[in-house]
Amino acid sequence: MTTPKVFILNGPNLNLLGVREPAVYGHDTLSQIEERCIARASAKNLMIDFRQTNTEGELIDWVHEANGGAQALILNAAGYSHTSVALHDALKACAIPKIELHISNIHAREAFRHKSMVSPVVTGLICGFGTDGYVMALDAAARLIEKSLKNQ
Repeated sequence: MTTPKVFILNGPNLNLLGVREPAVYGHDTLSQIEERCIARASAKNLMIDFRQTNTEGELIDWVHEANGGAQALILNAAGYSHTSVALHDALKACAIPKIELHISNIHAREAFRHKSMVSPVVTGLICGFGTDGYVMALDAAARLIEKSLKNQ
């Protein structure tokens, strides 16, 4: 059996982690988060494909790619979570387990962040745990993949 793959997709401005609003997003850089994810994935016998883009269309293309190329998807769509019907539609068409991830608690922030276009079409949501949410999401993805394999 091949090692299950998890796509970890990051949306706009997450390349600025570590310098952008550290009081909200912490001091970890996206590279540091990726390193932690690689370590956790290895411990869980998973492969990861970790990506970041500031472009909505590219993010949507990656969701399409994950649907045929991964066993689970973790998505921090950042600002696109609240605005992108197109991303919602791409996720709705994606048949693998999907986890929405936010570093901050979007429900404790500005009102426009309270509504997510992504939430209705994902398996679950992790928010408000800082960058530790990435590791939590990988743990959840591992359980979802294991459950999926048992049901085959």
